[in-house]
Amino acid sequence: MESSEEDDDFPFIESITPQSKIDSLYQSHTEKGIRKVCCELIDLKDAVENLCGNMETKYLAFLRMSEEVVEMEHELVELRKHISAQGILVQDLMTGVCRELEEYNSANGDIGDSQQDLQVDELQSSLPSDTDIRKEIFLENIDVLLAEHKVEEAIEALEAEEKYCPELKGPGDTSSMEASYRSVFLKRKSMLEDQLIGITEQPLVGILELKKALSALIKLGKGPLAHQLLLKSYGSRLQKSIEVFLPSCSVYPKTFPATLSRLMFSIISATTKESGSIFGDNPVYTNRLVQWAEWEIEYFVRLVKNNAPSSETVFALGAARNCVQASLTYCSMLESQGLKLSKLLLVLLRPYIEEVLEFNFRRARREVLDVAEMDESSLLSPHSMSPLSAFATSSDSVLVDSGMKFMDIVEDILAQLTPMAVLHFGANVLTRISQLFDKYMDMLFKSLPGPSDDDNLTELKEVIQFRAETDSEQLALLGLAFTILDELLPLAVMKVWSQKNESKDLESESTVPNASITAELKEWKRNLQHSFDKLRDHFCRQYVLSFIYSREGKTRLNALIYLSGEGEDLYWGSDPLPSLPFQALFAKLQQLAIVAGDVLLGREKIQKNLLARLTETVVMWMSEEQEFWDVFEDESVPLKPLGLQQLILDMHFTVEIACFAGYPSRHVQQIASAIITRAIRTFSARGIDPQSALPEDEWFVETAKTAINKLLLGTSGSDASEIDEDHVILHNEMVSDSDDTASSLSSIESFESFASASMGELDSPVYFTGSEG
Repeated sequence: MESSEEDDDFPFIESITPQSKIDSLYQSHTEKGIRKVCCELIDLKDAVENLCGNMETKYLAFLRMSEEVVEMEHELVELRKHISAQGILVQDLMTGVCRELEEYNSANGDIGDSQQDLQVDELQSSLPSDTDIRKEIFLENIDVLLAEHKVEEAIEALEAEEKYCPELKGPGDTSSMEASYRSVFLKRKSMLEDQLIGITEQPLVGILELKKALSALIKLGKGPLAHQLLLKSYGSRLQKSIEVFLPSCSVYPKTFPATLSRLMFSIISATTKESGSIFGDNPVYTNRLVQWAEWEIEYFVRLVKNNAPSSETVFALGAARNCVQASLTYCSMLESQGLKLSKLLLVLLRPYIEEVLEFNFRRARREVLDVAEMDESSLLSPHSMSPLSAFATSSDSVLVDSGMKFMDIVEDILAQLTPMAVLHFGANVLTRISQLFDKYMDMLFKSLPGPSDDDNLTELKEVIQFRAETDSEQLALLGLAFTILDELLPLAVMKVWSQKNESKDLESESTVPNASITAELKEWKRNLQHSFDKLRDHFCRQYVLSFIYSREGKTRLNALIYLSGEGEDLYWGSDPLPSLPFQALFAKLQQLAIVAGDVLLGREKIQKNLLARLTETVVMWMSEEQEFWDVFEDESVPLKPLGLQQLILDMHFTVEIACFAGYPSRHVQQIASAIITRAIRTFSARGIDPQSALPEDEWFVETAKTAINKLLLGTSGSDASEIDEDHVILHNEMVSDSDDTASSLSSIESFESFASASMGELDSPVYFTGSEG
């Protein structure tokens, strides 16, 4: 019973395997595997030792055989010398026998003279002559020299033989014996040439050995072949250097063209020097050298193109820059050696450089237009350090960010340029910068209110991140564009171009005169100005149209204001004033001048230009609006002298506004004069005599000046109360543009702001005086 209870408490488990059995099974397998691996490693070690021993034995056998071959060559040479000496002894012996026979015959009389003479003649005919002996000795000697590779001694022996036997130099009329000897001689000469060619084609041949071999070939009359071998030898050296260097091109994408240029042009320079020292100034060899150098230049350009980074990356622009700078610098150095390769190099490089510039400016264009994805460096950049920070609005800094990003992109591209790149590709870069600036102006163009007349800007519809709605925002936009145009871009470009002028590496025949560089910069600035003019003119056009047309689409400035006047003569009226729309125009310009004084502080030039262009746009609209003139030409509409006087006073008033505010424009004066002339002609056709209806011009000028003073001093309150509803709305809209500014018609402080500019002549910018002739 007890045992059963113990069995219940400790049940028997059949699946348990004893540890001893586990050790016997698995440990035995592990030990067998290790022992097997150890045996295999020992066998492998023995095999390696045997292999090393065999290699060492074979190498020693190879060295021993090489020594035996050298000894055998020496033994063969000695044997050949011995054979030659034995031949000389035999010939001396035969000569001595002949001499003994002659003495014997002379001693024994004339017995058997005929038979003996015959025998002597046969014996002498079988013996070689002294000439034949000398030739054989020469051939044996030259063979020994060729076998011992004694090139210089062999050449001297050949030259001496040619001097001794002139017939060897040309075919001529020779006997069969001489022709045979000449053939053997030329064969030895050819063997020497082959030895010399073999020396020049050796991979590790030294410069001195190469020069000796080439000089020897020249002595043998193989000058063209020697020059060809010189070019081939240096070409193979260059090829090997390039093959070693090319794998590292991807590691140094920017600087590899400079290193490649150094390899290429150093070999060309060395080849030129050696060619001059060995072959002199022979034009035949010089032309071949130039042709070879041109082939190598073409190969160099292909290598640069094939191994350069992608054309749209900054690395590609850096590589192209280094390529131009290094290669043209080396070319200028080669000019002192008589090689002028700059023109060919520029012709070959131009497509590659222009492709890199094109792709880089495409990338720059995408980055400029992609305002939505401002990188952190742009957003975190110190705006206070940039002149563009003055145009940042309190609500949004996207405008300033876009301007700073544009300048950063342009400066990054300009930083890649070197003096050589500026010299030869500066015009191309300037053109592309002006195109990039034009695209940026198009983007700002879309930020201004009003319909766009340009249907080609569909690509910009999705990138508009900033809308300039108020006058201050629009003026800030124009001020930013003008600052980039007038200050930042010229400063960035001139910083790079001045480095070109200071560089001493450009003192060569290919240097372009400063006059042409100046012409390029002037043309570039004109292109920039034209791009800015489109933006400024769009602002002025929309600003003037918003003044002329009401929100309902009605025209505030129409011909009816010159038909509804009371009285017959403005000249006799008391304190005549310009018509209400032109009074409102004066207030509008005055208010805009106040805003411009705050937004464009310190930039009087753009302030005057904008106000002048706005004034010019108003008179241009009047001159070109046919509906305005159709009213006067309508026979059913009665005209009065008062309307003509009022129209002429308005034109003089407009001209005096510009003069009084400090931005006189001859273009405004010309257009106003044309309007006055057309008005006089139109009214005269309707039966009104201008001679009797119009006072002197001085009266209109003085009246316009007086009107300006009255409006500024606020003495026209009674007249202003008669403004109709449209013009009241116009005035209210004008004042509401600036919530913090009071009405300008009754403020002396406004007058001081409006006329704060000097009354001197305005600088004549291209964009509003260009059509004045």
